[in-house]
Amino acid sequence: MSFDPQSLEKIPRHVALIMDGNGRWAQERGLPRIEGHKEGAQSVRAVLRAAAQAGVEFITVYAFSTENWKRPAREVDGLMKLLISSLNAYEQELHDNHIRLRVMGQFDRLPLLVRKRLKKTLDATAHYTDHTFIIALSYGSRMEIADASRQIAEKVKSGELQAKEIDEQMISDHLYLPDVPDPELMVRTSGELRLSNFLLWQLSYSEFHITDTYWPDFREEQFFQALEAYNARDRRYGGVKKSR
Repeated sequence: MSFDPQSLEKIPRHVALIMDGNGRWAQERGLPRIEGHKEGAQSVRAVLRAAAQAGVEFITVYAFSTENWKRPAREVDGLMKLLISSLNAYEQELHDNHIRLRVMGQFDRLPLLVRKRLKKTLDATAHYTDHTFIIALSYGSRMEIADASRQIAEKVKSGELQAKEIDEQMISDHLYLPDVPDPELMVRTSGELRLSNFLLWQLSYSEFHITDTYWPDFREEQFFQALEAYNARDRRYGGVKKSR
């Protein structure tokens, strides 16, 4: 698909993606579920390339939720091994495209080998400022908000803050990555119509793009289609539509 970023009036600074449909993609082909996740890793690479081409600064993918720990141990182990092998295989692409890797979620809950491998790439890419790739790992938005509330409560208890000082900005400042702007666009694949405990606070005014495409089939063309759909939206933030 030929795509010209200059043809769009609006390019989202931050796009969040719920990568759904890996298991169904594999099952429909008579393959183990992990094969769907492996093919989905190729879609992540495609989206990062497309985002860089379009000028999107931040990409956040929902890779593993707090609820995903309930999945069979074999599948969880396979996903953790896939994360390590993907970092080994594709880290150079992050350097080639000046992409910073960041992680949000319960980092300490991840296996030790995963944490060590992630830290290596986190440290190696920390100086890049052109683009940022955020992986939500062992992440749940309700837990994130609870953690933020707990931090604020401790500051009130210690006298560092007054309760009357608590406002929306203060809560935002205590989330996992407070320096990252809220997503303007959220994309969910496989046609599901729910947020699944993903960025509940940050997505308050985001535009949603839902596609029936399974994540392993979501590549550059589908990403550009999402950007074109976003470009056609009239973002009013609770106001009235502007007359033309």
